[in-house]
Amino acid sequence: MLEGLDGNVLEGIAYIACGDGDGLPVRRTGNELAKLLQQAGWQDIPRYQEPRRTWLTRQLQTRRNTPGAVEAVVKRLADRREYIHRNLPLASAQITEELNQLLTVEGFEITHNLGKPAVRRLQTTPGALPGSAANTTLHVEMTDLVQDPALAAILQDRLTEAHICERNGAWISAIIMLGGLLEGVLLDAASTRLPQPQKPPQKWTLNDLIDTAHQQKWIQRDARVFAHVLRDYRNLVHPNVQRTFGDPPDKDTLSMCWPVVNAALNDLAATAPHAA
Repeated sequence: MLEGLDGNVLEGIAYIACGDGDGLPVRRTGNELAKLLQQAGWQDIPRYQEPRRTWLTRQLQTRRNTPGAVEAVVKRLADRREYIHRNLPLASAQITEELNQLLTVEGFEITHNLGKPAVRRLQTTPGALPGSAANTTLHVEMTDLVQDPALAAILQDRLTEAHICERNGAWISAIIMLGGLLEGVLLDAASTRLPQPQKPPQKWTLNDLIDTAHQQKWIQRDARVFAHVLRDYRNLVHPNVQRTFGDPPDKDTLSMCWPVVNAALNDLAATAPHAA
């Protein structure tokens, strides 16, 4: 699917794989880059000789038109199994974000289906409307996150209803929908990912779910911090809370909530255990 990518995009993929930039979680040696290509299923890999990024860029350019070659490398970079031995469970989420910034220019995106990375054509989602202030695009669907089809359908309805509320200027209703969606996805993660249930589902609060998701390294710190802000606004479902809240939420408030939900869902997808 990624055949014929622009040379600058290939160079950007090499930059991410080498890990030289600030904020990139893994810096790979030349030998580790060769191993990365092997793990991606490449054969007959030339011996590493040049500076790392130059060498890897050259390899990607050489096989840019080989069906599946570059895609396999991209998927391996986004695969959480690439980082298990480094004890970096959130690295796949970070790398997926970096790669998607490159690939969206070419009309592609990386998504995670129950823990397995995949490349697909860029899709428009309710959480990433054209012209929206949201700068974090949602790259997953509910079925990528939740194995129970019935629950996935309910959560997808919440996302759709938030979109409808936004179109019609119902800012508070949209925020409440997003808060409920986040709570539902986090509760499913707590129920399916924790080795032993810590409490029955009805005892979990959104506060506990957010903190647990961060402690378990399912979501990054930024998602945790801003999810708590969304939680405060979600509590406007109670009229008495709204009476003491101060300025009511408006379109700008909602525009700041979309990236929070998108980032959390992307993180949860990237850190999900691989389905059997």
